[in-house]
Amino acid sequence: MIIIIGKTIFLQNKEKLNKKIMKNFSKLLLILLVTFGYTNMHAQDNNNPWQFTFGINAVDLDADENTKFDEYFAVDENWNVSSGLSMFTLSKYLGDNFSLGLSGSVNSISKFADGAEFINDVKYFAGDLMLKYNLGEDLNMQKMEPFVGIGLGKTWMDTQYWMTSNASLGMNYWFSDVWGLTAQVDYKLNLSDDGRGNTAIAMNELVNAGGTYPLIDEGGSMRYSIGLSVKFGGTDTDGDGVYDKHDVCPEVPGLKEFNGCPDSDGDGIQDSEDTCPLLAGSLEYDGCPDSDGDGVSDNKDACPNKAGLASLDGCPDSDKDGIADSRDTCPNVAGPRANRGCPWPDSDGDSVLDKDDDCPSEAGSVANNGCPEIYPSDEALAKLVDYSRTINFAFDSAEFTDGTPPVLDAIVEILMAYPKANFSVEGHCDSLGSKKVNQKISDKRANAVVSYLTNSGVASSRLTAKGFGESAPIDTNDTRAGRANNRRVEIILVK
Repeated sequence: MIIIIGKTIFLQNKEKLNKKIMKNFSKLLLILLVTFGYTNMHAQDNNNPWQFTFGINAVDLDADENTKFDEYFAVDENWNVSSGLSMFTLSKYLGDNFSLGLSGSVNSISKFADGAEFINDVKYFAGDLMLKYNLGEDLNMQKMEPFVGIGLGKTWMDTQYWMTSNASLGMNYWFSDVWGLTAQVDYKLNLSDDGRGNTAIAMNELVNAGGTYPLIDEGGSMRYSIGLSVKFGGTDTDGDGVYDKHDVCPEVPGLKEFNGCPDSDGDGIQDSEDTCPLLAGSLEYDGCPDSDGDGVSDNKDACPNKAGLASLDGCPDSDKDGIADSRDTCPNVAGPRANRGCPWPDSDGDSVLDKDDDCPSEAGSVANNGCPEIYPSDEALAKLVDYSRTINFAFDSAEFTDGTPPVLDAIVEILMAYPKANFSVEGHCDSLGSKKVNQKISDKRANAVVSYLTNSGVASSRLTAKGFGESAPIDTNDTRAGRANNRRVEIILVK
């Protein structure tokens, strides 16, 4: 009889307590929803430091260290699924991917841990404080945002209550910068010694009277929740999507990639670093255009519509004489600046300009100020001897070896500089073969050189050819190199 009366008192007290808690909890949820509904909610993750989540939850009281893995998903057998709005979380971003949050949940329990039986459903309330770490940045994820958390909480069921330590695993999926869906799993470990927690006075009286009360929590429970999340708290004065906290230009609409500063001409260079902020250009030219593509930006180009040279401020130089066409009297013929871009004349073609030529109507030499020289200088004669001794021939032949024609051309240049001087071309051989044959070959070699020189413009009247056979060697005939040197032609000045 005592047990029945005690249990009746217990049930009546429990029902009054449940109604009072539910009433206050509903008011709190309504106040929070209205507050967040009228909050200015612009996105930007840590720019919007607050996150509010509201939704439903399911509680499994049969979860403990002895629960098998598949039993965690025994929905029909163990899950108590709430109906209506039954869970909320409010968290604040702290920095470095950490957030601190406070959550509350309510449920109606009809599926208890083994050994617990109640005639009516039991109301469930929980309040938790959680430190959360966001893994999205570490995993380089955008919309999907996994997180883990730990914390402490307190749970009320029937007239019992106890402290819990919590471990959480969840995922945010953001539809936009503001709105998202959050799913979370919490393991709540009962910190009370016997798993029952504390009870109200009526329950203690019931036990003291010889009755027993059921074991509601065996030591651990699982809570599953899903809800809608919203982020808020940021300020964006210019409405450009970059919050003032990170906006370098908070009062001028700009772009996220430029920390909220504008790019008026849309060339990818923010106005503060753009020399030509109203004309689209390139980074190479500090944001200015190069209309003619000559490598000189328009703001520095004196001829912006004609491709030119940087050294001439972007203007063209058609004859490449270093004078811009606009200042060149002869823009298509290279000439010196002293003659306004036109070439100085050389009437006699002796490479001495008329202005420097003492004999402008008669070809001469540079060394003689444009006048012709009769005899070569000692220096010219020395060069002539050096060149002529490098005229080599193949063995037993009057054919020049490779590399000889350029030497002959150099000799032609010297002879042409002294048009009134005469020369003797003398041929020589090595000692191989008979003297008669060598004499004949040396004559041919001398004549071969004369033929090349006359064909190159040297008057034949100025040249004589003579062969000396093997009689005048300049090197030993005992080596191949020495014999090659002996197969030569020498050009001698005739006075």
